[in-house]
Amino acid sequence: MSQFDLGIKKYVAELIGTFILVFAACGSAIFAGSAIGNLGVSIAFGLSVLVMVYTIGSISGCHINPAVSISMLAAGKINVKDTMFYVIFQCLGAIMGAGVLYLIMSDSVAAGTAITQLAQNGYGAAGGASLIVAAVAEIIGTFIFVLVIHGATSKKAPKGFAGISIGLALTLVHLFLIPLTNASVNPARSLGPALFVGGLAVEQLWLFWVAPIIGGLLAAGVWKILSAEPQNQPISAEENAE
Repeated sequence: MSQFDLGIKKYVAELIGTFILVFAACGSAIFAGSAIGNLGVSIAFGLSVLVMVYTIGSISGCHINPAVSISMLAAGKINVKDTMFYVIFQCLGAIMGAGVLYLIMSDSVAAGTAITQLAQNGYGAAGGASLIVAAVAEIIGTFIFVLVIHGATSKKAPKGFAGISIGLALTLVHLFLIPLTNASVNPARSLGPALFVGGLAVEQLWLFWVAPIIGGLLAAGVWKILSAEPQNQPISAEENAE
């Protein structure tokens, strides 16, 4: 199999994973939010990532989030070409997921009624927090989430449990971010709904690209420091024998 074929498979996997994240998790907020509340929506986002890790993780690493891919690039775990195509296909998947939700909403609301809610993110007049609070919260939330990803997927981490810890981390982050910004920590997830809702959702979209990317880069920097091997570490008798 050629390198081209392998690359396409990775990119398509990222598209599918991001599509499912937006469709299933944002869909739970749109159609069941009043019944399951913020806790239920947070769990839906966590579960979406968890199941995708075990589905496409072996193919693409299951980033399904530009902030994660850019963080992996900064940490030296992915090359520039793959990062670019991952982000492009993640965005396409998110737009497709939001598009399907938009079509479903169009069929379920009165004819001619504008669709104003697709689980889009916002701040100020469109959210629960000011611009500064929203920015800080999104940076910290993304930092926590992506730092967990770096740790859970490291060589020294227990094998087979990455999806669980990553899914729980996303659930945790959503619990405190939903009341503030409707929880992004993922530029692609923000892009899809915003394009179909328009208005303030598009005007404020920049924050939900900038803040998560900053959080992801901070996570990469901190992880490189935490995971660095100590210099001049004494060699044990066992290692010397090997």
